[in-house]
Parts: sequence; structure tokens; C-alpha cells
Amino acid sequence: MRLRHIALVTGDLDAVAARLARELGLGAPFVEDQMAPDWGVANAVFALGDQFLEVMAPTRPGTAVGRHLARRGGDAGYMVMFQVDDVGVARARTTAAGARIVWSYDSPTMSGTHLDPRDVPGAIVALDQATPPESWAWGGPDWPATAAAGALLGVTVAVADPGAVAARWAAVLGATPPDVTFVTGDGGLVGAHVRVAETVHAGRDHADVGGVRFTFAL
Repeated sequence: MRLRHIALVTGDLDAVAARLARELGLGAPFVEDQMAPDWGVANAVFALGDQFLEVMAPTRPGTAVGRHLARRGGDAGYMVMFQVDDVGVARARTTAAGARIVWSYDSPTMSGTHLDPRDVPGAIVALDQATPPESWAWGGPDWPATAAAGALLGVTVAVADPGAVAARWAAVLGATPPDVTFVTGDGGLVGAHVRVAETVHAGRDHADVGGVRFTFAL
């Protein structure tokens, strides 16, 4: 299991996507033209190394993304996506642990699974299998050519009871969630630790974009 992809939500996709690209030195994003509209969202997915930073915005009323924006009172972190070796095993384990699956998808190249945040608090947790493992269909067909140098090193999730939530994630995932730090708070996905080119961070230790603090590995 590895941390592969995170998503933010915003009310202004163009502005936040542009700022994220500028602050982290990212290349051109992939814009999902199939499933994202079915969910009532528009998005932009950026590749950082072989990992991904996504920004989503609602395009109609009554969407999960829109409700999350309303609950958070504005732009916010939303989803943490882990890559797994066997999605069937992962799904069986989450169900056995009492975590409901709210969305699933299977194709020859990608399987996706979103868990109910009422059962796994702090963020929407996704468990996805890519075939072959080095691929990632959610990044679009051209992401290796547009990927910026760097890596998504970890995330910070703020919850009322960090110990209990960490134990819950571990029970559902079958292991301590890799590269996730739980802290006291109520903001959910509030931080991401990233490595970017030195010329990009230019000595800065962080950039705040879309309700998430991106801390630079210096």
C-alpha cells in the first residue's frame, strides 16, 4: 500500500488549480472528461513524480463535493487515495471491518473504491489498484510526459481524537496508513508534505493553497 493521490475541493477551480501549479511548479493538468461530470464536478489532476494532486469543484447542486465545501466553509482537503496490490482483498477487509463502500469502479487498467467517511473519519479514503502498478489512469494518458519533478511525501489529517482515528484507519486498511500523520483538530485533510525542485520552493517552507498547507521538504 502506498500514498498515491490526494484531492482538494474548491469553489473556483481555475484559480486554485492555477495557484497550485504556480506554487509547486507543476505541469499541465489532466481534465477528466468521463466520470467527473457524472459526479457533478470539474477537475484538474497534476502529476508530481508518479503521484497526483487533484483539484475538484462542483458543477451542479447536491454533490458530495459541494456538501463538503459547505461543511468546511470554503476550500478544503477532501480525499486521500492509496494504491493497493489487490483491490478484492482490500474491499473484503474494509467490509469486514464495518466500513461501507460508497463507490466502486473496475476496468482492465484501474479499480477504484471510495469508503464512507462516517466509517473512516477525517477524509474520503480511496483504495485503488492500477494495472500495471506503475500506471495511474486517474492521471490521464499523458501524465508521465507532464509530471513535475518531486513527490508527495505525506499528508496531515486533523481530527478530534487522532489516536482513535489512526487505529480505525489501520483496522480498515489492514496496516498503519503509510505517510499519514493524525493531529488534533477538526479540519480533516489539512496538510501535505511535498518535495519539489529547489528553484520552485526557493527557500520557502510552505505554501497554502485550496485550504491545504503544502510543506516543502527542504
